[in-house]
Amino acid sequence: MRFPIDLVIGGYTVNLHLVFETLAFVIGFRYFLFLRKRSGDTYSDLKRINILIAGAAGALIGSRLLAILESPSLFLDSNYPVLFLLSNKTVVGALLGGLLCIEIVKKWMKISYSSGDLMTYPLILAMFIGRIGCFTAGIRETTYGRGTDFFMAMDLGDGILRHPLVLYEMIYLVLFAIAFRITERYYTFCDGYRFRFFLISYLLFRLWAETLKDKQDYFLGLGAIQIACCIGLLYYFPTLIAVFRTTGSVLKKNEHKKLHLL
Repeated sequence: MRFPIDLVIGGYTVNLHLVFETLAFVIGFRYFLFLRKRSGDTYSDLKRINILIAGAAGALIGSRLLAILESPSLFLDSNYPVLFLLSNKTVVGALLGGLLCIEIVKKWMKISYSSGDLMTYPLILAMFIGRIGCFTAGIRETTYGRGTDFFMAMDLGDGILRHPLVLYEMIYLVLFAIAFRITERYYTFCDGYRFRFFLISYLLFRLWAETLKDKQDYFLGLGAIQIACCIGLLYYFPTLIAVFRTTGSVLKKNEHKKLHLL
């Protein structure tokens, strides 16, 4: 397998990264609509639309802002800063930026119950599909790790065997989704905890994965993405406290062993 992987149709080169990124949005949103219709929604159509708009806007801003902080020298040295902003983004920035804007909008609408539980599985699916695109891009995306002799190391296009961090993340997403499905056969997450657990788990994963990259350190050897992960984990610290105090405040045992979100 040679990277980057591009699709050539009729003499034209198709950017597979862009294709899979588009598919991620479309399929993820369609899956969300399917689950909303099947499982119901505590939000009215208008409130849900406001939440989705806020999340999209926050994700757009957060993903670009954190990408700049991750590689400030590349942004400052770029002859086309606008193009840099359009082509560089981070998932962590998108998640935290979207979360921040949604929480602000919920405060404005005086909503106290969770809005993220219904979006958790569609988000996992969309992230997995999007990461396929990142994987095909090889070193054109800054999602690759440093050189290693680890058995999963791959040549991503520059002749160096590297940690395929995108592949690690895809494996993590699949294992996480399976673990959640199994858990929800027997238990139901209390309001908001499905999304909180996903985000906490993902931030912990990225906090570790970033140690396998060549990055610019800002504080205590942490890069911009790792610092953002720590901020997100601090925000969810009360959730971790609730788990340690009593699982009853987080999980409720199902009366019937049924998987509700297939």
